[in-house]
Amino acid sequence: MQVIVAGGGIGGCALALSLRAAGIRDVVVIEAVPEVRELGVGINLLPHAVRELDELGLLAELEAVAVATGTLAYHNRFGQRIWAEPRGRAAGYAWPQLSIHRGELLAVLHRATVERLGADRYRTGHRVVGVSQRGGRVSVAVAAPDGTALDPLEGDVVVGCDGVHSALRALLHPGEGPPLWNGVTMWRGTTVAPPFLDGRTMVMAGVLAHRVVVYPIRDLPDGRQLVNWVAEQRTDDGRPVPRQDWDAAAELTEIAPVVDPFRFDWLDVASLVASAGQVLRYPMVDRDPLASWGQGHVTLLGDAAHPMYPVGSNGASQAILDARVLAHALALEPTVEHALAVYEAERRPATAAVVLANRQAGPERCMEEAARRAPDGFADLSEVFAPGEIERWVADYRRTAGFDPEALARRSSLSVDIQPRGEST
Repeated sequence: MQVIVAGGGIGGCALALSLRAAGIRDVVVIEAVPEVRELGVGINLLPHAVRELDELGLLAELEAVAVATGTLAYHNRFGQRIWAEPRGRAAGYAWPQLSIHRGELLAVLHRATVERLGADRYRTGHRVVGVSQRGGRVSVAVAAPDGTALDPLEGDVVVGCDGVHSALRALLHPGEGPPLWNGVTMWRGTTVAPPFLDGRTMVMAGVLAHRVVVYPIRDLPDGRQLVNWVAEQRTDDGRPVPRQDWDAAAELTEIAPVVDPFRFDWLDVASLVASAGQVLRYPMVDRDPLASWGQGHVTLLGDAAHPMYPVGSNGASQAILDARVLAHALALEPTVEHALAVYEAERRPATAAVVLANRQAGPERCMEEAARRAPDGFADLSEVFAPGEIERWVADYRRTAGFDPEALARRSSLSVDIQPRGEST
């Protein structure tokens, strides 16, 4: 079996590594950019995704460049705590929740992909411009960054892992239009700072239309930490959608009014942001779930298949789960058609449920409800929420997103223990 992975980011590398681990060695990863760069800021990997990376033998390397999140805490705009819960191993999982720089995660995955598949199997500067199928084979037309046509690639399966602006998705589902913006602009960055709280806490404060998210992503030798922060505000006042690039820069003066209200005695977010070296701007976008992802021997994965709001720390985790399920199906199902059907049947409804849950604020619903029920803050939280109300919302989201601790512990491994298939020369 020959598999072409279109997109060499987190999902694409996770798929390539999973395919090889499952015995499918004739895999080529093509990436549109001419050079792999460690872009972005912090992201979270939830225990169900960390489990999969652990089974690929990457956990120790990831833990060395990440922070194991121990607590998630939700606050209102005044800094009053609404809800807090243990996370990762502190919550009884066998795997941690990792807060990590997106570039560090990609570096680990990319390095492992090149080492295990071979440098010639990860090809940069290959942009997908067309796809055709005939007789159970798929031909992919590719071009260099300057538009020059390159030799087409052929395989038995093609998987689009090329992100929210997926070229393959546009070819499979023409006329869909751009991603859907909910009017919220996100400003992101990192700052070197002393640890706040216990140095292992992820904090959210405000509401979806105006909030901040702050958490450490790297312990530094001098005792300080690299702290990731996100500030969000609804800005759909007639202005155009912000540029949708990972490296779209903004000025600190632009974000100052957004973060100025978030000054608490236990964390001064505004001062933290003011010390950042760079600010990146990105719109909060997703797409409506599709009735089907692929056609024939072509399918989609990760943000190409189900872009979602960054609510509940799920984007990268869901892409990794996609990769593992798809590799498992391709290795064990009798035909490509059956494997892709099994993959879609499991992952499409599961991810659609997360997309829709995130539109309703996901587990952050408690912040929305606190603002609605107690807009001026509260003296007694028990007067705002009924006993067990928040716990039920949080537990429901864990089940929806696939990281309920008991269900995860019971679930069978997605690793495939078979002899490697033949590798073409």
